[in-house]
Amino acid sequence: MSGGVVENLIDELTKLPGIGRKSAQRLAFFIMGMSDEDALPIAHAIMELKEKARFCKECFNITDEDVCSLCRDPGRNREKICVVEEPSNLIVIENTKIYKGLYHVLLGALSPVDGITPDRLRIGELVERVKKQNVSEVIIATNPNTKGETTAQYIFQELKPLGVKISRIAYGLPIGGDIEFADEVTLSKSLEGRNEM
Repeated sequence: MSGGVVENLIDELTKLPGIGRKSAQRLAFFIMGMSDEDALPIAHAIMELKEKARFCKECFNITDEDVCSLCRDPGRNREKICVVEEPSNLIVIENTKIYKGLYHVLLGALSPVDGITPDRLRIGELVERVKKQNVSEVIIATNPNTKGETTAQYIFQELKPLGVKISRIAYGLPIGGDIEFADEVTLSKSLEGRNEM
């Protein structure tokens, strides 16, 4: 197949994360088979997202207002801030329905090799929030990989002089997992983060 509207859609869909050529082809043909009534709302939702979405002025979550609904919610614990790398991480934590504090989205993780230095992230804004607001704890929930650990350590060093409690999410074995299949790093983190029974 060369050129044409279907090939163009396939090419565009492969630009999405996790979508390879075969998945893009399946999606393109599925979309082609949809009725206009079903396909147009998808196109409209994409355009509306691109037109209206922006970053919250407080936490840098994605919103269609100046300040997101989480930051405006009077029921949130304003003394706690959970720091995440991306808005998608915030959604996952929020879906647990356990955490009731505020968030701060860094919009990435430190990676000097890739040119992502502290000034490219929202770390300065986090430090200012902690200075200006009555924050008792900052929970660092960056990913448990090299970039996430480097970012967590950098944030810790920046916040330590402010005297705020700084905690890191625990790592460990997944529920239902077997110890024999765990790698050494996961198992060591599980032992380090153990809780008293």
